[in-house]
Amino acid sequence: MAQPENEPDDGPRPLGVGVEPTGHPPVDAHLRRLADADRLDVAGHLEVYEDAHRGLRDTLAELDRG
Repeated sequence: MAQPENEPDDGPRPLGVGVEPTGHPPVDAHLRRLADADRLDVAGHLEVYEDAHRGLRDTLAELDRG
């Protein structure tokens, strides 16, 4: 069913949460990945969060090995 013109769209809206760069490029890339959730319906958020978490976890593990 089409959305009437006078009613607001209930689609995804950016949260506007800012992320400060850490100065560590791999960490910053994973943090930027979180912004992808702003363009997705709630059903797509889990994949983005898990991807960012996995990347951050792997980056930290590399630091421990180094």
